[in-house]
Amino acid sequence: MRPTPAPSFLAAAAAIAALALAAPALASAAPPRAAAGDVLPFPAAERTLPNGLKVIVVPTGFPDLVSVQIPIQTGSRNEVEPGKTGFAHFFEHMMFRGTKAYPPDAYQAVLTRIGARQNAYTSDDLTNYHTTFAREDLEKVLEIEADRFQHLDYSVEGFKTESRAILGEYNKNASNPLVKLEEVQRDAAFRAHTYKHTTMGFLADIEDMPNQYDYSRAFYARWYRPEHATVIVAGDVRPEKVFPLVEKYFGGWKRGDHQARIPAEPAPQGPVYAHVPWTTPTLPWVTVAFHGPAFSETGKDWAAVDLLFDLHFGETSDVYRKLVVDEQKVDALFTDTGPNVDPGLVTVFARLKKAEDAPYVRDVLLKAFAQARAAAPDPKKLADQKSFGRAAFVRRLDSTDAVAGMVARFAHFRRSYATANQLFRTYASLRGPDLLAAARRYFTDAGLVVTTLAKDPLPAAVKAQPALASLEPRPPAPAGVPVTLLPSKLPVVTVKLVFPAGSAKDPKGKEGLAALAADMLAAAGSQRMRLDEIREALHPLAASLDAQVDKEMATLTGRFPADGWQRFADVALPQVTEPGFREEDFRRIKDEHLNALTQDLRESNDEELAKERLQANAFAGTPYGHPAIGTVAGIQAVTLEDVKAFVRARYARPDVLVGVGGDAPKAFLDRLQADLGRLPVAQAEPAPAVTGRRPKGIEVEIVQKDTRATAISFGLPIAVTRGHPDFPALWLAKTWLGEHRASTSHLYQRIREARGMNYGDYAYVEAFPRGMFQFFPDPNLARRAQLFEVWIRPVQPQNAQMAIRIALHELRKLVDEGLSQADFEATRAYLMKNVYVMTARQEQQVGYALDSRWYGIPEFTRYLRDGLAKLTREDVNRAIRTHLSATDLSFVIVTQDAKGLAAALAADGVSTVKYDAEKPAALLEEDRLIGASKLGIRPDAIRITPAADVFAR
Repeated sequence: MRPTPAPSFLAAAAAIAALALAAPALASAAPPRAAAGDVLPFPAAERTLPNGLKVIVVPTGFPDLVSVQIPIQTGSRNEVEPGKTGFAHFFEHMMFRGTKAYPPDAYQAVLTRIGARQNAYTSDDLTNYHTTFAREDLEKVLEIEADRFQHLDYSVEGFKTESRAILGEYNKNASNPLVKLEEVQRDAAFRAHTYKHTTMGFLADIEDMPNQYDYSRAFYARWYRPEHATVIVAGDVRPEKVFPLVEKYFGGWKRGDHQARIPAEPAPQGPVYAHVPWTTPTLPWVTVAFHGPAFSETGKDWAAVDLLFDLHFGETSDVYRKLVVDEQKVDALFTDTGPNVDPGLVTVFARLKKAEDAPYVRDVLLKAFAQARAAAPDPKKLADQKSFGRAAFVRRLDSTDAVAGMVARFAHFRRSYATANQLFRTYASLRGPDLLAAARRYFTDAGLVVTTLAKDPLPAAVKAQPALASLEPRPPAPAGVPVTLLPSKLPVVTVKLVFPAGSAKDPKGKEGLAALAADMLAAAGSQRMRLDEIREALHPLAASLDAQVDKEMATLTGRFPADGWQRFADVALPQVTEPGFREEDFRRIKDEHLNALTQDLRESNDEELAKERLQANAFAGTPYGHPAIGTVAGIQAVTLEDVKAFVRARYARPDVLVGVGGDAPKAFLDRLQADLGRLPVAQAEPAPAVTGRRPKGIEVEIVQKDTRATAISFGLPIAVTRGHPDFPALWLAKTWLGEHRASTSHLYQRIREARGMNYGDYAYVEAFPRGMFQFFPDPNLARRAQLFEVWIRPVQPQNAQMAIRIALHELRKLVDEGLSQADFEATRAYLMKNVYVMTARQEQQVGYALDSRWYGIPEFTRYLRDGLAKLTREDVNRAIRTHLSATDLSFVIVTQDAKGLAAALAADGVSTVKYDAEKPAALLEEDRLIGASKLGIRPDAIRITPAADVFAR
């Protein structure tokens, strides 16, 4: 049950079809209603023609478009004669060679004229042909498709030409290590069944293919018959209109009489090991596979094995976290579980960074299989995975061709629309004992197939497979703390301890407790040493231990030279494991926090004040509804006993995330484990969703303060956090609109550069506290909800309303028109490299690695670059339209004349701006139009707050 197919995985992610009973042949069939709980919500109608052709009509509700998909029950599985492999794939090509009625040029001319999109693919068990087009061209598409499926015509010369193209495709693929790896794996794993060869076929057979013209005609005559085919018509269609058209054009297709005789595979006698020596530079691969079950939508084995692979090797699994995120020995980990008509292989693929890690990685994978055989999965994890699989599947059904494609991938099993719905009922019925039984049935030493590929020699140990029983888990030892290591030759070590002890955990009335607790650990000494003694001891090392608190995370960051690790461990670590909790330190830190809130933020920093207030307003009533430092009343209410209780509850195992960067000695890592092992063990707590309040229209809070300029921040809550599918798209959009302190960004150019109104203008889709002091955000600010925010740095008070109008004008253009292709490509190119810059420092690398663990995503630079690489302009513009708004926004404005600004905003009169230098006529005309535009702010949506009242409670 997989949302994204692996490279060689054609169908498991597309398990689909909704319950719809086939109508009697030639009888009219009204679409039934989709049954409650069906994963496919579309009613469908089915019919079998007298010649055996199955017809499935799916009205999707999407207007104007139709997708016709024709899966044929022939794949490489059907290639049973020795020396005759690759022909199912060959016909995927030949079917575009045309007929007498529609030669290739004429056929393509029709598709071009109707603006259709067309392609095909071949797998082990089917070949599918798919075309998407406007609904008014349905009859023409059915006509030309019926013609080529019944009357394909090609000469010997055309056959030979295409067979050479097939060899060219094989040669092209030969540079891909995965293609060769799968070829060798299958050849080693199977002795009799036709799954022994891949879809491409054996090389010797491909080279001989030009001599097999007569066989090609026989293959076509056997398999391209109506009893092996399904015509799927989905989209803006009505079954009663479609069935007569299909019968008109496909009704004369003659039934065949060929019976497939697929050789049965004997019981496996493994374990089997095969190696692929590679001649050009490549990272090494290790695959671990087992002979698995055949697909069944009603039997439990295939679905159970599929779920086991998701649980043990998916991106939220312990194995993925260990190999990819924490240890970073593997940079790609994915699976392929079929499904197949007959029992095939189920495989986990791992690409290694170093050849010497091959035995270790193989054993980590095997231990996961041994674990699956030893115990049933955790019921909650199983329930979550089933929920994820269903939700991820449904999320893919976002267009007519997506729905039709999903149906087609499974229609070949029994040519029924009902397959997916029944399959997901089977998924839903699975319980822990079902998965345990399947693991014990299929994850066996006899069924094991290990394959490796490498350019350089691998350790000899990789050839001998350990018995699975020897890898089964033993009774647990005392729990350690997983450490994310980012080793380097840098002689300075950075260690980060991230605890779920952020301000979201502040009790009501004691806002600021989390921040006080963190500083009582980082800046208040240990039981053995006072703070002044610690600082004196660390001074020769230039070592430090600092605290950062945000909504979710409290982060303690230590830095020290590698050769001074023992002093740091002796002096600094006890601050965390044995805090001093002295009353005098508590009074000092409490005063510092009150002053930081009232003096440094509220009185001295209008810009940060507006940004923090905007965050608080957007998430009012939620755990994010106050600054991380707290409120005046909350800080005053906190006692030292509150801090002690908070630390006992929140600074505990197993919730701590640990990251270490630099040339950290093993002795320090051992010491770190031992010291952190003394932390108390906390009970896991659920993390409820945090949802901000999206305003209806524009609402404004004006903070009245004696200040020369006017600081403006505005935005709205968004559900997109790091790891959300739209995160890369929104990251790109905000970068174009207002990259932080970048003069190339759009708002900066329009407000500062063109008009000289202020110092800078920026946009964000992730919180960026302390932004006025730095170019890049700190790591370890992970949140469950975020805010889209625009920061207009202070303008002259008389220009405030005009600055707002200009910013909203540019935001509205972005929402309404989106990015141009040129802007999209330029911004993506910038970000693909800039992400390296923003994670250049060791502390950033360690911090982002821990954030990725928190979000459950790959390493940040790879995650963002991979996401950007897959983006299209349409993806970005869709995300902008979905998540952003230029009309429903919260503003926080810090200014002196609050009443005057409130009156001006409510009156909504024309804004003007006076320039000291001459400006182009086009800009002045734009100013005139923007200045006359209406903000539409209701007077009752404007409130004034004295600065002294901000964050008072």
